[in-house]
Amino acid sequence: MDHTRQEMDREREQKRITDEDGVAVESALVGDDLELSYPTSEETIVDCARLDVPEGAVTALVGPNGSGKSTLLKALSNHLEPEAGTVRIHDEDLESFSQKELARELGVLSQENDSLGSITVEDLVYHGRYPHRGFFDGVSDEDHEAVERAIELAGIEHIRSAELGQLSGGQKQLAWIAMVLAQETDVLLLDEPTTFLDVHHQFRVLETIRQLNEEKGVTVAVILHDISQAARFADYLIAMCDGELYDWGPPEEVVTETLLADVFGVEATVRCEPELQVLPKRALPNRN
Repeated sequence: MDHTRQEMDREREQKRITDEDGVAVESALVGDDLELSYPTSEETIVDCARLDVPEGAVTALVGPNGSGKSTLLKALSNHLEPEAGTVRIHDEDLESFSQKELARELGVLSQENDSLGSITVEDLVYHGRYPHRGFFDGVSDEDHEAVERAIELAGIEHIRSAELGQLSGGQKQLAWIAMVLAQETDVLLLDEPTTFLDVHHQFRVLETIRQLNEEKGVTVAVILHDISQAARFADYLIAMCDGELYDWGPPEEVVTETLLADVFGVEATVRCEPELQVLPKRALPNRN
């Protein structure tokens, strides 16, 4: 990467979001000078000078497979220790929190959910209350109320007594989301919550996320593969490519025909009226 490109990339990473009055929007999560890798990898997987997840908004991480989205989310949720750099939540380093303390601040839905086929949906949702109880504490009225709110918000009242093993993929995903909602955290991280779901359940999940943000003011960062869905449901996008931040900001600024070609290897038309639309035409050649 030449010097000019490096400067451009750093400017993209370090730009700040402002509201309509030009006031800087606070960030719930911030990553500074991050270098991320796994014990089994010899090379850096993600290299990011600055990343912001704006407070009280829905931010979607987009990019092709292998671009570093899930790796970045693991670092933001303290499931992967950075080789270099720091992650802060509300201006406090993640490392300063115990596991239980962080679970009261940050809810996480990963791709690797444990197989709990014999547990009921309601019992699963109650697991989301563990950060708020001592080891010998029973279930409180507050726990009951939080679980009822989570079940209602996820729209799964009709399956609350069913066992997970009896449910469809979309129903299971909503049950897991309800469990995370029961934690009642101010920040929520979701890793590909719509993958393998039919279109109906994809929209059901995304509408639940949007409702949670609008009604409760929860900050959400979610990995999505469908950039059209991301542009529709998210306030901000973070576009990843080859382990680096390509661009970030409001969808109408980030989603361009150049980005679709550079990041996704797709020739497409982008229309902004009456709303942002992505119309793919063809896959570009020489793309891995």
